[in-house]
Amino acid sequence: MLEREYNASDIQVLEGLEAVRKRPGMYIGSTGPKGLHHLVFEIVDNSIDEAVAGFCKKIEVTINQDNSITVCDDGRGIPVDIHPAMGIPALQVILTTLHSGGKFGGSGYNISGGLHGVGLSVVNALSRRMEVRVKRDGHIYQQDYERGNPVNEIRIIGESKETGTSICFFADDEIFEEINFEREILLQRLRELSFLNRNLKISLRDEREEEVFYQEFHYSHGLKDFVAYINKNKEVINDNPIYFENKKDDVIVQVAIQYNNSYSENLYSFANNIRTQEGGTHEIGFKNALTRVINDYAKKNNILKENDNNLSGEDIREGIAAIISVLVKDPQFEGQTKTKLGNTYIRGIVESIVFEHVEDYLNENPAAARKLLDKAISARRAREAAKKARELTRRKNALESTALPGKLADCSNKNPAESELFIVEGDSAGGSAKQGRDRTYQAILPLRGKILNVEKARLDRVLSSEEIRNLITAMGTGIGEDFDIKKARYHKLFIMTDADVDGSHIRVLLLTFFYRYMKELIEEGYLYIAQPPLYGLKRGKEIKYFYNDADLNAFLSQTEQKWSIQRYKGLGEMDPEQLWTTTMDAESRTVLKVTIEDAIKANDIFSALMGDNVQPRREFIESNARYVANLDI
Repeated sequence: MLEREYNASDIQVLEGLEAVRKRPGMYIGSTGPKGLHHLVFEIVDNSIDEAVAGFCKKIEVTINQDNSITVCDDGRGIPVDIHPAMGIPALQVILTTLHSGGKFGGSGYNISGGLHGVGLSVVNALSRRMEVRVKRDGHIYQQDYERGNPVNEIRIIGESKETGTSICFFADDEIFEEINFEREILLQRLRELSFLNRNLKISLRDEREEEVFYQEFHYSHGLKDFVAYINKNKEVINDNPIYFENKKDDVIVQVAIQYNNSYSENLYSFANNIRTQEGGTHEIGFKNALTRVINDYAKKNNILKENDNNLSGEDIREGIAAIISVLVKDPQFEGQTKTKLGNTYIRGIVESIVFEHVEDYLNENPAAARKLLDKAISARRAREAAKKARELTRRKNALESTALPGKLADCSNKNPAESELFIVEGDSAGGSAKQGRDRTYQAILPLRGKILNVEKARLDRVLSSEEIRNLITAMGTGIGEDFDIKKARYHKLFIMTDADVDGSHIRVLLLTFFYRYMKELIEEGYLYIAQPPLYGLKRGKEIKYFYNDADLNAFLSQTEQKWSIQRYKGLGEMDPEQLWTTTMDAESRTVLKVTIEDAIKANDIFSALMGDNVQPRREFIESNARYVANLDI
């Protein structure tokens, strides 16, 4: 049968906010938890723009009992007068029109994070209901919306001498997979915004539980408080952080630097209060200036001789905690996600400001400068030693495939996108996994005991560990300056350990290694945690598996049959077929994908749990002990 003619009537035009509801992922990334929380941040970012402009001192975020969100600020209040071109109130224009707002060359904002003007209108489109109240001109105005459409006219509901905007929205259950706002995710972003905006008060109130939660952030020292927060579980080298703020060509640059005794680099950059996770020109300018100024100082003061090789940027940034924040009038971000700043002229501005102020600090603080240089020189020696060790871990070409670790049972498929590597605790479990796997696409690497805690070691010592060298070689990516994710031999890595205390410890050691030395594997979604069952219930030849106590107890309460219960403490207690069925078969397995929602929080946890300082670890255990469900003594 012939298809009917394809003509203009087949072209669908989505008008207004209909496009947002049809393709929400294009505007907020996903309809999962990340996209849901993004709605809150879009509203908060508008309040932050008021703060940057100098009109807002306080922002209050509330998770209401009915799971709606209210964001209030004491800014100027969204204009409610009639828009000259649209013929409707400006408030309604902002809430119902994409790419509208005071951020496109008008006099509303000189600097803003909500560059694309889709923030409030997108939140409105994806809310089943939104209630907006505006205080300005002596009145309190209100207008209500349902799924992006106004349900009434703007009306005066009271009088007030104050100014500000209050927005309450109910996320649409027709759009989002689940509506559950996680307090910790909101706290992390609000704390971050408070650090970045000195003296701004930001609070979170959660009314969903009987005991109402409330926390307020207010940092009078801004970025200095930020680096102190990052270093709270570490021993610092320069007690007083390097801090400066300067303005050049309408660009405001703020930087805070404080070194600690760890071997990792924690550098976070922001542009107009937006976290630039992929860096950009401001971050490049900072790194270039820091490397140049410290090498210049070392040569001028004979700490490095004239014929000595310069310290590398990697050497100089070992143990650094640094925040770079720029405020730019017309920022160029890569896409709506705003993860990389692209303005080329920003690099030179940041570079000159950083060089000048760090040079002054080094000259005025010779004792601190010497400590920083001693650490960098020590890092260089370790880097040179590691360079030799690293040669052993580089991926070999096809003619040298015998150099892969002897314990690695590789798969026959050579397409990394279709290949999986299971990192298995112990030779016994490794043997079961090798027998039970699908040899076509699944490789097995058994580990002997606990690997080195890399949180307490430099790269040269890390590479002295045979188990870690085997892991790096098996992956094929290299490590450190040689790391190249394109050379990964497997695009799925599974950490598969026993369901006991030792297994949990090994899992944390491996996660620490991947976070510190192969973070890109996590960012690209390559790393998973296998979930072997905790229990096996047998009755004759029938067997059922349960992965947590709740499911087990629910099943037992609903059956009158008698089952024998086995608690699996080790992978070796399952035969190859059981291990395949429960933990390795892609059709039936349960796995956890490892993600980094908040790098600052992740760094904090790894430092507390795996670092040298005992007190943060004790505090973590004491505050979380009540959540332990299974503890094997």
